[in-house]
Amino acid sequence: MAKHKGRGWHGRLLSAALGVTVVAAGSSVWTAQAEPTGGRQPEARVSAPDSRPVAADIAHASDRGKRGVNITIDDGPDPAWTPQVLQLLKDSGVKATFCMVGTQAQAYPDLVKEVVADGHRLCNHTVSHDTAMDTKSEAYQSQQILDAERMITKASGGVRSQYYRAPGGAFTPYSRQLAASRGMRPLGWNVDTKDFERPGADAMVATVKREISNGPTILFHDAGGERSQTLAALREILPWLKEQGYSFGFPVR
Repeated sequence: MAKHKGRGWHGRLLSAALGVTVVAAGSSVWTAQAEPTGGRQPEARVSAPDSRPVAADIAHASDRGKRGVNITIDDGPDPAWTPQVLQLLKDSGVKATFCMVGTQAQAYPDLVKEVVADGHRLCNHTVSHDTAMDTKSEAYQSQQILDAERMITKASGGVRSQYYRAPGGAFTPYSRQLAASRGMRPLGWNVDTKDFERPGADAMVATVKREISNGPTILFHDAGGERSQTLAALREILPWLKEQGYSFGFPVR
């Protein structure tokens, strides 16, 4: 499984995040990184609490079929950028999946509630965005997933995450099964805009146009740094996708 290693910021969160009650202060304090998860893992099914069975393999497909697109937004919520992303999506009539870090959700519950109120879906992105969590113990993986689940659910006012995305694609068979057992479908991506590197809006748009044939799930970020380029790219790519005959949906569960 190809993935970016940590870029220095997420390590500052780890010791604090191990304490469940820590509240993140200020804006986002890590650099987001992610790469395609590579080959599909063997499928397994487990029963989810208060939900139909959820597959434990990594989802990429859209519930809108072959011409569907899934917009996914990672690492927030962030008080500077999430409101702007939400307004842009609202103006465009597009729903997205927001993969939230537990400490960010805990720090900005009003933004989590706004995401839900606008009709978007929630995704668990762990407590502290540790891109090396696939090298850690099962107890550590469990803490990262279950504590984030509780943080996000509380912040949302009781709305649970429907997906789980491992930071940097750091899935393990154990973490996938655990997430699925809690009703969260493991979620991958097909198109990585690499907006965390701030390559320029034109480069992000070109990446989407070049790689959308690879699959429907596109990765953007609303936290982890300055995101004006992401907003500019979204303003161009959303109408382009509509012009190409795509419709916007959610990842399959």
